[in-house]
Amino acid sequence: MKMNSRMVRNGLLWMIVGVLAVLLLFNVFQPGDNRTNSVTLSRVVDEVKAGNVKTIIVQDNSLRVQLRNGQELFSRKEDGVSFTETMTNFGVTTAQLVAIDNITNDRPSQFTNWVAILSSFLPLVIFGGLLLFMLRQAQSGNNQALSFGRSRARLQTGDKPTVTFADVAGVDEAKQELQEVVEFLKEPAKFANLGARIPRGVLMVGPPGTGKTLMARAVAGEAGVPFFSISGSEFVEMFVGVGASRVRDLFDQAKRNAPCIVFVDESDAVGRHRGAGLGGSHDEREQTLNQILVEMDGFDTDTNVIVIAATNRPDILDPALLRPGRFDRRVILDRPDSVGRRQILDVHVRGKPIAPDVDLTTIAKTTPGFTGADIENVINEAAILAARHNRKAIIQQDFQEAVEKVVAGPERKSRIISARERRIIAHHEAGHAIVSRMLPHADSVQKVSIVARGMALGYTLTLPENENFLQRKAKFESDLSVMLAGRAAEELVFEDVTTSASDDLDRATNLARSMVTQWGMSEKLGPQTFGDKEELVFLGREISEQRNYGEEVARLIDQEVRRFIDEAYNRATEVLIKYRDKLGELAAKLIEKETLDRKEFEAIFA
Repeated sequence: MKMNSRMVRNGLLWMIVGVLAVLLLFNVFQPGDNRTNSVTLSRVVDEVKAGNVKTIIVQDNSLRVQLRNGQELFSRKEDGVSFTETMTNFGVTTAQLVAIDNITNDRPSQFTNWVAILSSFLPLVIFGGLLLFMLRQAQSGNNQALSFGRSRARLQTGDKPTVTFADVAGVDEAKQELQEVVEFLKEPAKFANLGARIPRGVLMVGPPGTGKTLMARAVAGEAGVPFFSISGSEFVEMFVGVGASRVRDLFDQAKRNAPCIVFVDESDAVGRHRGAGLGGSHDEREQTLNQILVEMDGFDTDTNVIVIAATNRPDILDPALLRPGRFDRRVILDRPDSVGRRQILDVHVRGKPIAPDVDLTTIAKTTPGFTGADIENVINEAAILAARHNRKAIIQQDFQEAVEKVVAGPERKSRIISARERRIIAHHEAGHAIVSRMLPHADSVQKVSIVARGMALGYTLTLPENENFLQRKAKFESDLSVMLAGRAAEELVFEDVTTSASDDLDRATNLARSMVTQWGMSEKLGPQTFGDKEELVFLGREISEQRNYGEEVARLIDQEVRRFIDEAYNRATEVLIKYRDKLGELAAKLIEKETLDRKEFEAIFA
C-alpha cells in the first residue's frame, strides 16, 4: 500500500511538470511570439504611407501588420502612447489611417495572460519541482538506509497468549527447566530475596522438529510477557555494521519492554566460532556476534530480559556464548519416546473427528524416531486421506497409510512393471521379511508390499519391539543380514542379481564401517576409533576425514568391513535356504495381493 501511494505521488508530480512544459512550448511557439518577420516601427510607417497595409492588430505594445500582398510584419510601439498618436507623431495623416481596412485594439485573453505569467515563472517552477522531487527521493532513500540498522524482530504482546505449556508434550524435563524461567518473570522478588540469579540466557538444543520454537513461545505465553522473535540470519546484511546495529536496537527495545523474552531462532547462523570466517576477524558476522556477547553480559541485575536461543548445532557455537553469564542453562529437546509420542498425538488430535477404532498407542509405537513435527505431519496427512475418501472421521487405516507415506513416500500404483520384474521385487522383499523374522535380534515385520513408494519399488516395514538407546553388536549383525537378504534372495532364486539392492548395499557398508571405525566392534582392531573428521566451522559441515592410521591399519579396516558383510550375507543365505518354501509362498502371496500386513504375514508361518 505504501509503495502504491508513493508511485501515485511521483506520477502526479511528473504530470504537473509535464503540463508546465507543454504550456512553455505553447507560449514559445504561438504565432504572436514569432519574430522571424519582426521589423522596425519606421518600416510600418512607410508601409502605411504607401497604402500597402490591410489590417493592424494592436495588442498592448505589440503590432501585427498584415499587408495587402499577404505578408505579415511584427513590430512594437512606444509604451504609454496609443497607436494613432504614434502614427501621427511619425507624420501619418488621418486619410492614410482611414485607408487601412481595419485597425483593431485586441486585448489579450485571460488565458493568454496566464500563459504569459506562467511562461515567465515556468523555468523557476520546473527547477523547484525537480529539486523537491530529488529531495523527497533522497529523504526516502535515507530513511531506507537508516532502517537497515533497525531490528527486524517480531513483537508479540503477552496479553493474549496463543501457546502455553499445555500445547507442548513429550518434553517434560525441558518444561520443568523452563518453568523456573516463567516463575522468575512472574515473581522476580522470590529469587532475589534468596540471592539467586536467574540464568541470563537459555540455549535449547535438539534435532529439527522437536519443538524448540514452540517451547519458547510457550514460555512467553505462560509468563504473559512480550516476546521478541528473530532468526539469527536476519542480523547479518551485506553492509558492514548493520548486524551490530540491529543487535543494539533489539536489546534496546527489549529493555524498554522488560520483563520480556528475546528468542533467537537458528542461533548458529550468527553464533559460530570466531576466527573461522572468510573475512578473518573483521567478518561482519563476527562483529554481530561480538555485539551480542556485549549486550548479554551488559544487562543490569534488575533487568528482567531473558534470551532464549535455539540451535541443532551446539558444537559449532562460540565458547564465549556458552559461558556462565550468557547462556547459563542448556535445555535438551530430544526425539520423544513412545510415551512422549502418545502425548504429542493427544495434543494434535484435539478438535479433529477421530473414529472409535483409532488406537493412538499403536500409532505411537509405529513411529519410532519421529519428532513432534513429523507426528503433526502424520496427523495432517491422515486428515487429508480421510477427506479424500469423503469420510466424516479419521480412521485407523488413514493413520497407518499416513505413517507409511511419511516414511517411504506416496504410493505409485500407476508405474507399469513387467511380470518378471514383479517376481524379482516380490522375492526381494520376501527375503527381507523372512530373514527379519527368523533372526533373533532383528526387528519384527509389520508390513510387506511390492507397491512402489517414492523411489522404492517395494518396501518391508519393520519396527523394534522395544525402543533401546544402546544397541548391541548382535543387533547390528542381524540388521546387516536383513539389509543383504533381498540380494541374497534374488541370487538364490534367479541365480542373478539386479540393481534393486543398491540402497541396501550402501546402508550395509556404512553400518559395517561404523562398527569397525567408530564403535570398536572389531575383534582384530580392538576397542578404538579410527579417523578424525575435519569440519569447516564456517560452513558447519564435515568436509573430509583425516586418516590418523597407517596403511596396514587401513587394510585391516577394509578386511574387517568385508568380513562383517560376508558373514551377514552368508547368514541371510542360510536362513533363506532353510525356509525356501516359505520364501516362494510369501512371494506368491505378494504377487497376488501386493501388500500383506503383520497378521497375514504371520499366517504363512502358522
